[in-house]
Amino acid sequence: MAEKEQFDRDYYQRFYFDTRTAVTSRAEMNARGRLIAGFTDHVGQPVKRILDAGCGVGLLRAPLRRAWPKAEYVGLEVSQYLCKRYGWRLGGIQDLKTREQFDVVICYDVMQYLKPAEARCAFDNLARVCRGVLYFGALTKEDWEENCDQSRTDPAVMLRKGAWYRRQLARDFRHMGAGFWLRRDSPLYVWEMDTAGSR
Repeated sequence: MAEKEQFDRDYYQRFYFDTRTAVTSRAEMNARGRLIAGFTDHVGQPVKRILDAGCGVGLLRAPLRRAWPKAEYVGLEVSQYLCKRYGWRLGGIQDLKTREQFDVVICYDVMQYLKPAEARCAFDNLARVCRGVLYFGALTKEDWEENCDQSRTDPAVMLRKGAWYRRQLARDFRHMGAGFWLRRDSPLYVWEMDTAGSR
């Protein structure tokens, strides 16, 4: 028998489609999309191409398309079920082999599913394909213990401290706060007090 796919119809039914057990809502993701667009416009990053790495059911697609109707949106997803259903590009950020670059890259609730070697490849790929703004989020050990509703959160993940993620990202990105990172070699500038810490 073939191994059951981790991110199959049952997974998305539980964590996304069933409102009683869903980990997020369309309203929350619309607000997140507006936040991403607002920050990106604020720092002056022109947007022609967007990569949503681990796009899931695509809840960010509509608000991002409203913000930048002429931009190309690429949804990257490891779930064969979702790729068939929505037409996303099959694959993960950890094994992305492309010369393409994107003005905005989103990697939200993905990295906690990756083993250490996969995570290292994923961070390298984020730095390679992102030429401007990175929006990054991952379930941390602190979030699991203090913030999340564990009954609505997938426990089958690698729980790492937030400081670990920050160290990995800081090699190639400057932390702006609220999940936003700018490539270190980007020509964009921000005021000192708009950053989340020391350079």
